[in-house]
Amino acid sequence: MPVSRSLRTLRIFETALAALVLAVLGFGAVVASWRHGWLLYYGDAQAHLNIARRILDSRTPGYEQIGTVWLPLPHLLALGWATDDAWWRSGLAGSLPSAVCFVIAGTLLFAAARRIFSSSAAAFAAALLFALNPNLLYLQSTAMTETIFFAALCALLYATVRFSESQSWWTVALAGAAAVAAALTRYEGWFLIPFATLFFLIAARRHRLAVAAIFGALAASAPLYWLAHNWWLYGDPLEFYRGPYSAKVIYETALAGGMQPYAGDHDWAKAWLYFRSAVALTAGRPLLWIGAAGLAVCLLRRWWWPALLLALPPVFYLWSIHSGGTPIFVPQLWPFTYYNTRYGLAALPLLALAGGALAATTPARFRAVAAVAVVAAAVVPWLVAPRPQEWICWRESQVNSEARRAWTGQAAEYLRTHYRGGGILTSFGDLTGIFREAGIPLRETLHQGNVPYWEGAVARPDLLLHEEWAVAISGDKVSGAMLKAARRGPSYNCVKIIAVKGAPVIEIYKRN
Repeated sequence: MPVSRSLRTLRIFETALAALVLAVLGFGAVVASWRHGWLLYYGDAQAHLNIARRILDSRTPGYEQIGTVWLPLPHLLALGWATDDAWWRSGLAGSLPSAVCFVIAGTLLFAAARRIFSSSAAAFAAALLFALNPNLLYLQSTAMTETIFFAALCALLYATVRFSESQSWWTVALAGAAAVAAALTRYEGWFLIPFATLFFLIAARRHRLAVAAIFGALAASAPLYWLAHNWWLYGDPLEFYRGPYSAKVIYETALAGGMQPYAGDHDWAKAWLYFRSAVALTAGRPLLWIGAAGLAVCLLRRWWWPALLLALPPVFYLWSIHSGGTPIFVPQLWPFTYYNTRYGLAALPLLALAGGALAATTPARFRAVAAVAVVAAAVVPWLVAPRPQEWICWRESQVNSEARRAWTGQAAEYLRTHYRGGGILTSFGDLTGIFREAGIPLRETLHQGNVPYWEGAVARPDLLLHEEWAVAISGDKVSGAMLKAARRGPSYNCVKIIAVKGAPVIEIYKRN
């Protein structure tokens, strides 16, 4: 009994130490990104933050502001922080839940790896390979969704590993909750559910059907809820998949306009090339080779389920690239630019666990040294060039946001100086960053989320448009409403035009 108690105490201490290291790394990265002004370089990070904000700060606040396409959990986690003006304007409202989930993900990966490998040294290696990746450290300092999904994925891994040992019902419940969180964060979470259900069916030593059915019912409640949500609000349970704002329709519209198909669309070889390149850029080539060797160890040692579970997100993205639903652009391949390179990080938990497996194969007395060697081999190349320009995710966000940040700053400065109330007709999306930066609450704006008032205002401005101001992207529906108003009233003057190279023209109108 004393030995068991001392072992339990040691495990608690090790877990607390892992969590502390992760917290220092994660929140240190948040502070660094905040000081450098990087928190909202990603357009998606700004969009996630603004969706969280508009749930309560809106002309029509409430549940319907959750919207469609993007799953709701990241926005709900940021909701409390986003209602504070200072946290919203700085971007920290989205950073904090992301950083907390980074700590949870790394800690659960450590705890799961320690049970899988029966080695604390190997577990620390896996956690550090995960946590010391500069691309992930940057992403977890923003309002992006990667670490929220990783927290759910690692919780599912830990719960299933514990179930294999204990066969306890609480681990089934934990796995179900983790699967729900994953499925309400990213769509690859839906892809996990049938495989995890099959795991419980095989791994359960008693009441197999009941265990699998209970987990499956819990996990499936998340996709079923989202289908019901889309049906109730939009009249189509698949609105997120085939609605006007879905990736599918946006891609089909671009193809109809003459755009070339995405690289990898219905081409497995190219899909694999682009995804593999993104993994190498985000995880680093040393970790890619370490992970490949570690995966071979997992197969030989029959650590099959952990490797399979963590391989599912990369498989999902590879499949998605092939289906045309997810483009990935990397700078060394056509079209020689940056887009969605961060999806390569889907393989990071798998590679980190595989690196831990490699350390676990060494004799016990050398295991700590092996763990240090594995981590050093993966991390030292990042330390040789410790510049953000070398981090592909930061570089992607910086390059793709340069023009947007320029016109957002100019428009925000103009409105900060001239706007004194009266309401603003606009479109929800990138333009919302103007109001965040200017410190104008979203309830001052009328946008697509304010149905049916926005539709009426843009369709019949002569009857239903009462806003004193309008902010438009040249050629959009708000810009079109201004043309209609010029013919039939009310009368608006275009008081500011902002033209930035490589960006759409921004128009600001004021009512006469």
